[in-house]
Amino acid sequence: MQSTELETQHLLNSLNTALVMVDSQLTIVYANHAGEALFETGTKRLCGHHLDVFFVPGTIATSRLQAAIRRGEDFTENEIRLSFRDGRNVMVDLTVTNVQTSNGARLLFEVKKIDQQKRISRENLQNAQHYAARELIRGLAHEIKNPLGGIRGAAQLLEKELSEEHKEFTHMIIEQSDRLRNLVDRLLGPNSLPNLKWCNVHEALEQVRNLMRVDSDTPITIIRDYDPSIPQLLIDPDMIQQAVLNIVKNGIQALTESKTPEPQIRLITRVERQMTIQTKRHPLVAKIAIVDNGPGIPSEIKDTLFYPMVSSKKSGSGLGLSISQTLINHHGGKIDVESHPGHTEFVIYIPIESKESSNDE
Repeated sequence: MQSTELETQHLLNSLNTALVMVDSQLTIVYANHAGEALFETGTKRLCGHHLDVFFVPGTIATSRLQAAIRRGEDFTENEIRLSFRDGRNVMVDLTVTNVQTSNGARLLFEVKKIDQQKRISRENLQNAQHYAARELIRGLAHEIKNPLGGIRGAAQLLEKELSEEHKEFTHMIIEQSDRLRNLVDRLLGPNSLPNLKWCNVHEALEQVRNLMRVDSDTPITIIRDYDPSIPQLLIDPDMIQQAVLNIVKNGIQALTESKTPEPQIRLITRVERQMTIQTKRHPLVAKIAIVDNGPGIPSEIKDTLFYPMVSSKKSGSGLGLSISQTLINHHGGKIDVESHPGHTEFVIYIPIESKESSNDE
């Protein structure tokens, strides 16, 4: 019997659908892993607490739920918005089912994120676009670098035959050739593989925060909201730092140019459960959110945001986000983005590997 219960528990925890059960007083008595992910907290902080503790008043129609328990009625609602007290808003399909247990009547909530399906489709499209853009740039880079090297070499040879007063022209050719070569190298992005080691991801985030704090030109509040329970990750800390730094710099530039009142950036870390990244399912994933209260991303560049040379900034190169995505891809992770006026959120997901399984491999 105990073995069967463990198997059932494992099965429920492997579901993508969030399952949350409440008693007749609408107090939470159970949540599977997807349910914990929905509330962004663990079972110990969920169980024993009323639903109203977690939701903005008016989000949950408690009178309807209590009536459903009294009458034994089930119901389904599609495309409803759950507004959490921590500021999150999630679009879901909700099914509420009456369950009779030895402890009395219960309501079982089945919550399926609509956002999740959209996110998977967007991720697949984003990966395809990124791959196509990288291949196009690599092809162009080789076509540019080969003749560029010839031009630079010819200028060096010609320089030996010229008088001093005419060498300034060959110097100009060499300088501009080097500038173009450096631009092409930046377009190609980081090619070296990550130097993986077990690290606390918050150390990399603190490096970014400290770099921004000493920048006198950025009087912007940077707020930390870290989850200390995140274990050490198998990462290249320099690459993670660079990926986050590129996103933070973009946020700071947007806040500065828009002259946002009381500008701030929040660095948030959490643990996500049962997430699929690049077609691979991960039981645990570290979530790094970079949130600013700026004007939001212009709609005309949302779909091509991670393309090289795409930028809405007056002085932006459009390479930072493309490089960040490449660096995170090296870690088997991904970057999501949600944006509307007053709220832009870039979220980096990195798989949490266990040291035991890593050593086995």
